[in-house]
Amino acid sequence: MKYILIAVSFLYGGLIVAQQTKLKQTIYRAVLYRQDSNEVVFNMDFKIEKGKPVLYVINDTERIRVTDISRKKDSLFFNMPVFESSFHTKVARDGSLTGVWIKGVRGDGGPQRWPFKATPGQSFRFAVPKSVVKKSISGKWAVTFTNADGSKENALAVFKQKKNKLTGSFLTTTGDYRYLDGIVTNDSLKLSTFDGSHAYTFVAAIDDNNTISGGTYYFGPAGKQAWTAIKDDNAALPQQELPVSLRKGETGLNFAFKDLNDQPVSLKDDRFKDKVVIVELMGSWCPNCMDETKFLSNFYRDNKSRGVEVVALAYEYSTDLQRSKASLQKFRNKFNVEYPMLITGVAVGDTLRTEKTLPQLTPIRSFPTTIYIDKKGNVRKIDTVFYGPGTGTYYDDFLKEFNKTIDELLAEK
Repeated sequence: MKYILIAVSFLYGGLIVAQQTKLKQTIYRAVLYRQDSNEVVFNMDFKIEKGKPVLYVINDTERIRVTDISRKKDSLFFNMPVFESSFHTKVARDGSLTGVWIKGVRGDGGPQRWPFKATPGQSFRFAVPKSVVKKSISGKWAVTFTNADGSKENALAVFKQKKNKLTGSFLTTTGDYRYLDGIVTNDSLKLSTFDGSHAYTFVAAIDDNNTISGGTYYFGPAGKQAWTAIKDDNAALPQQELPVSLRKGETGLNFAFKDLNDQPVSLKDDRFKDKVVIVELMGSWCPNCMDETKFLSNFYRDNKSRGVEVVALAYEYSTDLQRSKASLQKFRNKFNVEYPMLITGVAVGDTLRTEKTLPQLTPIRSFPTTIYIDKKGNVRKIDTVFYGPGTGTYYDDFLKEFNKTIDELLAEK
């Protein structure tokens, strides 16, 4: 009996090793399944770098590098580098993955769990038809989203089409939908994105080169909006109603919160004296905040010697301090953030979040919001929306305006 057990154990162990070698270094087509069975599709690239597994999540030109990967027998686990976002999967003999995507949500309840499957050797996102596409939708589009109650929201879309390939983004009053990736057929479009937090799909009919109709925007496990669009090279950016501003009689901010090392930080501290200060209102759940944090971290390293300081105020999913710390630490590690990241202790869903943290301001309506403070401690400008690198020229415009503002404030006595 002892020899039989040893033989069985050896055979089972050999099977596990054989299965482990089947995790292929190739492009995978990954699918997340919503509650209504609609899919959010993206691509992943598995590699071995310096003897360790690395995964890249692909959306258009973006490649999100994932290194927190572990394996136990036929199970594979990987955590996204930012956000409360992870995958628990099983590896089949052909290298395919099945399991769940687990995403943290607001409040102290349990996370979302989405069914997930990834198939190796499939570099396409959506099936590309063999027919030649005759319609071209590259350019700017004035978009109208319609909610279930009939209310409407204006947005701007920027699309770039090359044959069947379609990329671009939507710009809304609160930010952008980052890197969208998909296809155009003769009569329709499909776009999707996944970055660890965003899990979106857009579909619509292309009536002609100037009209898109019958669209549906799928977001989250069950949410959806109808949308239409009209080609308009002069389409303006959507404007936010009642953007945050200083309250009457106020000139500056006054706050004191603890950083990730439990040390109190205030604008009255010596490090901010006679400096131009950028205050970033953000959250570790926010993809646009991820893009701005990446930019600000690089900017700070290159410009802190000029007399510029940055401080981030985080409004997290819950008031659980340890949960907030863990999420923000991922941000700090990923982007090598050297400036203070402070936990306000007020949840983003708190309707009194502004009054409890920055009562000098009118209600904060979007994240990130960026506040520019001059050397005398006066608030000089507030940007209530951020359009990131997925928006092309709009991100370039932000960079120009940002640098112009900082240069002007630094030049003041």
